[in-house]
Amino acid sequence: MTKATNIVWHESAITKEDRLKLNDHQSPVLWFTGLSGSGKSTITVALEKALYEKGIRTYRLDGDNIRHGLNNNLGFSPEDRKENIRRIGEVSKLMSDAGLITLTAFISPYREDRDNVRQLLAKGDFIEVYIKCSLESCEARDPKGLYQKARSGEIKQFTGIDAPYEEPLHPELVVNTEQNSIEESVDIILAYLRTNQYI
Repeated sequence: MTKATNIVWHESAITKEDRLKLNDHQSPVLWFTGLSGSGKSTITVALEKALYEKGIRTYRLDGDNIRHGLNNNLGFSPEDRKENIRRIGEVSKLMSDAGLITLTAFISPYREDRDNVRQLLAKGDFIEVYIKCSLESCEARDPKGLYQKARSGEIKQFTGIDAPYEEPLHPELVVNTEQNSIEESVDIILAYLRTNQYI
C-alpha cells in the first residue's frame, strides 16, 4: 500500500529504448531462484564476468548483499520475505530501465512473489532461472554452514528445512547444478541469451 500522496511520475528525456540502442543489447532481469547452496551466487558471479568480457553492461543483486543495506530491516518471516522480494523487484525494474542486464540471486521461495516481480516488468524482460539442486546435495555442500545451524535449531524458518520452497512451474530456464559445472551452467545461460536475442 502506498503511503505517499501528491506524487507525480517525472519522465526522462532519455528512454529505455535509447539506452538499449546505445548498449546494443537488451536489458532483461535474470531471476535466479533455488535453495541455499544450489549455486545461485556462484553462477551469477561467473555469468556477470563472462558478460562483462563481452562488453555487456550488467549489475548483480545478491540476497546477502541486499540485506546488508537496502533490506537490513527485514527478517525471514513470510511477510518479510515477501517485502524483500517486492523491493528487489522494484530495484530490478529500475536496473532494466537503465539498460542493464540484471542478475538476481535470491532464494525467493514463494511462486506468488516471483510472479509479482514478473508482472512489474515488460513482456520478455523477466527470465526465471531455476537453479535446480536437491536438498540433499545443497545440504552436503552447505557453504555457509546454514543447514547445520537449521538442523540444530539455531536458525528458524530456514527454507527447505522448516520453511517451504515452491519450485518454479514454468521457468524460462532450468540449470541443474548436480549435473553441470559452473562453466557449463554459464554456457547454458549465455546460449539462451544469444538464441533469444538478448545479447
